Amino acid sequence: MTAGPAGRLYSPELLALATGLAAYPLVHDLPRRAQERSRTCGSTIELGLELDGDGRIARLGMRVAACAVGQASAALFARSAIGRSVEDVAGASARIECWLGGGGDLPDWPGLGVLEPALALTSRHEALLLPWKAAMTVLSKPGGSG
Repeated sequence: MTAGPAGRLYSPELLALATGLAAYPLVHDLPRRAQERSRTCGSTIELGLELDGDGRIARLGMRVAACAVGQASAALFARSAIGRSVEDVAGASARIECWLGGGGDLPDWPGLGVLEPALALTSRHEALLLPWKAAMTVLSKPGGSG
């Protein structure tokens, strides 16, 4: 018996990532915040960021209520977001959306390959995109360097 797309997606590696969110708590002193919600599955994320003087992500925290895909995606975002600029995040977000739409190769965000089986499950695409959408909402708000 072979595993279908969902069986390949919910790998031990993905599930371990999902549990790693505890390392990124949403604390009250993160000055810039955004919330996003998936229309397809109801997953949500609240993201808080602090930017450095150059407008790069210096600290982050999040509260995620999502399926394992959304949780793992948020953990992957958090692991590699520190030091990223708005341009870095915007570029990654655009490449991920293109990839999910079938128009590009696997983006180069570290660890994203664990989510490759999600390509076959379009109902999970919005959950996967939540951290990048929330980050773009935060980073596009006026407010200086946080």
